[in-house]
Amino acid sequence: SGTGTIAGSVTIGSGGTREKDVVLEIARALARRVDAEQGMRAYLTRDSDRFLVLRERIDRARAARADLFVSVHADSIRDRSVSGSSVYVLSERGASSEAARWLAENENAADLKGGVSLSGSNGALASVLMDLSQAASIGSSMEAAERVLQQLDRVGNIRKSQVQQAGFLVMKSPDIPSM
Repeated sequence: SGTGTIAGSVTIGSGGTREKDVVLEIARALARRVDAEQGMRAYLTRDSDRFLVLRERIDRARAARADLFVSVHADSIRDRSVSGSSVYVLSERGASSEAARWLAENENAADLKGGVSLSGSNGALASVLMDLSQAASIGSSMEAAERVLQQLDRVGNIRKSQVQQAGFLVMKSPDIPSM
């Protein structure tokens, strides 16, 4: 948080801190904590200062067979009195277009995550199954996000006390809960 300027595509805080450096260090610290938990393993979709398009981040998470996708952001806000953390999950309204795209790309796939084959099914049934999958993913995302928000409250200021919902592209994978 704090006053920031945009230099090219890099957000720079009032003290010269670069947003991309902050989020990468947070992601690395989070990965170390996850890796320290028995039965858990973190996978960073990017672990260096390089840009990945959002869809590639989703594809990498899917290839790693992720159970949860966590996207870390640091926002630049002009009002210096605003600080703290917030947690977002996908909104139901932001889900449908990505679910439709995903369904179209995977129409001929043998099965989805739950093992339900959509090949040969009519469009209406496939759409209903995708909606159910997306709703379950959002529900799992919300449950995890609420727990994360409770823990964030123990380590710093919370900017928004409730889990927020938005249509961020990086969270629109219908088969991986995300926040």
